[in-house]
Amino acid sequence: MDASASVALLPPWVAEAPPSIVDGLFQNLGPTSVGPSFLENGARLALRVLNPPRRHQIDFPANFGRRFVVCVDTEEEFDWSQPKRRDANTVEAIRALPVAHARLKAAGVRPAYLMDYPIASNPVSIDVVGELVAARECVIGAQLHPWVNPPFDEAVIGHNSFPGNLPRALERAKLAMLTDRLEVSFGERPIIYRAGRYGVGPNTESILDELGYRIDCSVRPLFDYSAEEGPSFWHAPAHPYWTGPERKLLEIPSSALFVGHLRAMGGRLFRLGDSIPHLRGVLARTGLLNRVVLTPEGMPLDETLRGLRALVDSGARVFSVAFHSPSVEPGHTPFVRDRADLALFYAWLDGVFGFFAREGISPSTPHDILAVAEYGREEEDRAARTGQAPPAGIAA
Repeated sequence: MDASASVALLPPWVAEAPPSIVDGLFQNLGPTSVGPSFLENGARLALRVLNPPRRHQIDFPANFGRRFVVCVDTEEEFDWSQPKRRDANTVEAIRALPVAHARLKAAGVRPAYLMDYPIASNPVSIDVVGELVAARECVIGAQLHPWVNPPFDEAVIGHNSFPGNLPRALERAKLAMLTDRLEVSFGERPIIYRAGRYGVGPNTESILDELGYRIDCSVRPLFDYSAEEGPSFWHAPAHPYWTGPERKLLEIPSSALFVGHLRAMGGRLFRLGDSIPHLRGVLARTGLLNRVVLTPEGMPLDETLRGLRALVDSGARVFSVAFHSPSVEPGHTPFVRDRADLALFYAWLDGVFGFFAREGISPSTPHDILAVAEYGREEEDRAARTGQAPPAGIAA
């Protein structure tokens, strides 16, 4: 059983308890029937990141409207079908980023480039991204790929490719080196983080707090990486919420949902695809069930627009678009193999940005979302101290 499922075995009050009490509880529980131990299964992570209580979810004011962000996993090229390697660290595709960036800029987008160590330390990528940073046309963040990020004190195996699986000291040392490298290369310290392979772990949030991060974008709802020894985000919410030991880390999850006639039973039916070959493909082709994620990588535009309509109708306020930087040049990812794939990639962006424009959904940045969320929390705290209701309909 994965960590998010194991939370169901705990009483509801545990999710509201202070971190010190939660940690003590797990230390006293020891080995359980759900795995080697709750701590090793990451159940603390499930409590804070994957199963936040309702009061930690962000209620945006009316005049916040609806906004979207674009986060780009800005990284080296590697063979997605092969095991990870330390020497797979070239960044040739970054030369094509300005072309993709121009498409984003034309749509009013100020993307967040979440960079890993090869990007942050290579002169070519520093020059390319540095020009965009200097022009204030983007914001920067960190993405930790442990296998190409010093210190190199771990074996290069699948388990260790999820940064949250590393010993706390090593996970922290790697992220500290990446953070410092980004500050040296681009003149500012990042406050946005995404774990490589979405691999958050039970220590990640406290490490982010210690290093000054304020935003995490690692949660990917409706995805489960536990078969590869990674986290499960199966039941994680798709809207922003406060998390972390002190509840001062803003989580902006990826946007994902089920569409189709069988969407009401999507979770159970979709997971059968792990054991029944081709089931998910059949369900998607027949329009019965599909998982829609806001990415131009492997996601057809018509399905995406269908999902976006459902998200809008459900009352979603924040939409998160993501892709990998090597996809902006053919031949580096399985999603963009040739020029025809690249044309579809850009057509997807144009189609989605066109939808946002028609629906009045405005481009934003994770920093802007954080500013509004912080302002709202400050007003709530002031109201609690004074006994006065917070002002309604105010956004930063």
